[in-house]
Amino acid sequence: MNETKPPRKFHYAWIVVGVTFLTLIVSAGVRSTPSTLVVPLQEAFGWTRAEISLAVSINLVLFGLFGPFAAALMERFGMRRVMVIALTTVGIAAALTSQVKAPWQLDLLWGVVVGTGTGATATVLSATVSNRWFVQRRGLVVGLLAASNASGQLIFLPLLAWLVSTFGWQTASYTTAIAVLAVVPVVAIFMRNYPRDLNLRPYGATEESEVLKASTGNPFMAAISNLGRGLRNKNFWILAGSFFVCGLSTNGLIGTHLIPAAMDHGFEEVAAAGLVATIGVFDIVGTTVSGWLSDRIDNRKLLTWYYGLRGLSLLFLPYALNSTFAGLIIFIVFYGLDWVATVPPTVRLTSDVFGKANGSIMYGWIFAAHQLGAATAAFGAGTLYTWLGDYSSSFWIAGLFCLVAAGLVTRIGKTGAATGKSTPVTPPETKSAEPAAI
Repeated sequence: MNETKPPRKFHYAWIVVGVTFLTLIVSAGVRSTPSTLVVPLQEAFGWTRAEISLAVSINLVLFGLFGPFAAALMERFGMRRVMVIALTTVGIAAALTSQVKAPWQLDLLWGVVVGTGTGATATVLSATVSNRWFVQRRGLVVGLLAASNASGQLIFLPLLAWLVSTFGWQTASYTTAIAVLAVVPVVAIFMRNYPRDLNLRPYGATEESEVLKASTGNPFMAAISNLGRGLRNKNFWILAGSFFVCGLSTNGLIGTHLIPAAMDHGFEEVAAAGLVATIGVFDIVGTTVSGWLSDRIDNRKLLTWYYGLRGLSLLFLPYALNSTFAGLIIFIVFYGLDWVATVPPTVRLTSDVFGKANGSIMYGWIFAAHQLGAATAAFGAGTLYTWLGDYSSSFWIAGLFCLVAAGLVTRIGKTGAATGKSTPVTPPETKSAEPAAI
């Protein structure tokens, strides 16, 4: 291999971050589409919210379950190739969704195809980019990339809601398809798999820093073997369990059902979408700051605060919807600051516990638990609404789960992943070097 060049004043790693951020924005736009379609599909076809929510649940499950395999495929074949194929698949499937006439077609296209395709452009991509391209500023990078979810909401939700209310629900499918396919050539031209592809070291790396090597093994077996390793580790169960609650309390519940819940309380669809987009504004701030903090503060303490505050805000939400507009603004601010703030500490803890070489795939499995939680909430809240005619019980249940998770995460990092020795997870400044691959 050629000698790597010393870091330049402007590192190409930031170009990779920019391309990844753009990819994640359009992916978030695709994933936010169902929340604008629940009521229109109900009115157009007479489907129940439980039937519509089933397609969203399938999407969320496959979105999560494909994550670790996507990470393994990126290790074997490169990020650029996987991203191009995934984005092309999602764009075509989103366009075809405009032609659905029956619930099973929505389940197949939006649930199976879009769910699998977006799984390759999920937060496992953020973890892969940060581990490959950065030694310093990894937490900040993950925070910025995680904030792309909020940016996607902010850009797409009001636009999609306006298009649906003005021109019909099919326009949302066409719009997201065009946006996704437009990003494909950008990824093909500017994305790079490793710093060494450009004769560079990762940002902030020295000669002694760990160098990640491309995998040459079977990507399926790599994903499965890492899962087996995780299932034998207490930290994996805690991280996966807390992230299950994260998914349950964010895109599964609020991301899918807040717009129809607000419409039940007298909001027009565009105004209701504006509420979720406003949450995205505060999330950009909260998640970016969370990434900065995750480089400096014990990540377990951060997660305890995040889950605790999120739980309290969800317990307050039913009262906010039934009170003055000021009460809803209070919810939006506190919940928005916390929307994806859990991602940077979770990514950081995963890499610290399992090593950077395995961190992306292990985070993929932890993220799969996140999406199982999201699917549970998406379908469960739709079913409870069908039975009870109200979302209050779903918000209360999610809030209580968050409070449980706040206590659970304090027990992360007591035992080393492989040796069984005491290796508390501490902020990076207290360590002499980045954790070695295990």
